[in-house]
Amino acid sequence: MALQNDPALPPAYDALQVGIAVYDATEATVASANDRLESIFGYRTEELSELSVETYTANTYTFTAADFVGRLRDAVEAGPQEFVWRLKRSDGELAWVRVHFSRFPDDEREYVLAEVRDITDYYVASRREALFWRILRHNLRNETNKIAGYVERVRDLADDEEATEAAERALSTAIELGTIATSVKQIQHAATRCEANRSYRRAVEPLRDVVEAVEAEYPDAEIRLHEREAMWIHVDAAFEYACRHAVQNAVVHSTESTPAVRVTVGPSPNTGRVEIRIVDSNPPIPDVEIDVLDEFTELTSTSHGTGVGLFVMKWCIESLGGELQVERREPRGNVVHFYLPPKERPT
Repeated sequence: MALQNDPALPPAYDALQVGIAVYDATEATVASANDRLESIFGYRTEELSELSVETYTANTYTFTAADFVGRLRDAVEAGPQEFVWRLKRSDGELAWVRVHFSRFPDDEREYVLAEVRDITDYYVASRREALFWRILRHNLRNETNKIAGYVERVRDLADDEEATEAAERALSTAIELGTIATSVKQIQHAATRCEANRSYRRAVEPLRDVVEAVEAEYPDAEIRLHEREAMWIHVDAAFEYACRHAVQNAVVHSTESTPAVRVTVGPSPNTGRVEIRIVDSNPPIPDVEIDVLDEFTELTSTSHGTGVGLFVMKWCIESLGGELQVERREPRGNVVHFYLPPKERPT
């Protein structure tokens, strides 16, 4: 809907599920809007044209009406703007929206096209989920540390071999459980992808950092890194999380006195993607560990894996637009394949 002498939106815009408005950047008022925007705001276009932004901006949120108006000006002078804003509807209900501003072509006045999406359900759920995981990580870490401390005392006081062995196993289990808190944090990092945190890197460079870190922790291990061809990737910390789990798991699950792991990077022969292979000579990874990576597999009390390392690898690599594959070799050995989109060498 458009007001007289203001830029009109085509009627087809009323069929969109995203709110569209044209703002007068000088007056910071709505000049025209589609039906969806009126529904999100709870005001008709005629009403919005008379209202200041402050009227429908929640005053309990740090992003103020002045910030909103500033972004309108920036869209005219500097280019497109995108931000999350807390809207106060006409009935007083608050809603979270994502707003994108871009310059609206007009020779006479400065107008800005606003695309507004209601993200209330997603935003509230994601914030609650983040809080839940923070509490879980904190409690899990603290409580497992307590258990480990109690078990160490039992082990030290044990006066027979069987009790000492049981205490050692309990201590190992408590320590392993405590590492889940770290894995959960890594999965969260992968789930909340942010392009701003990524950088273009030669793939072998973060791999070298991972290998050196694992070698320092397990000095008896022999880890070889080979670059078949120089390739570049666009990644963040999620890539190193995945690689660290893969290399470390290969070392920890070795039955040899000197664990041997081979890491190679180069182009995939089939697709040309960046392929990272982590190869070991360990017993095959059990079916139950691999099957649960399929999101369509139903999990039961008898069909779950024993750790979360493979989950971290899968979700971290997929967050980067890549793929995880696990290959088991006969009679022994496993190969973890990471595939990532190749990038041009940065200039």
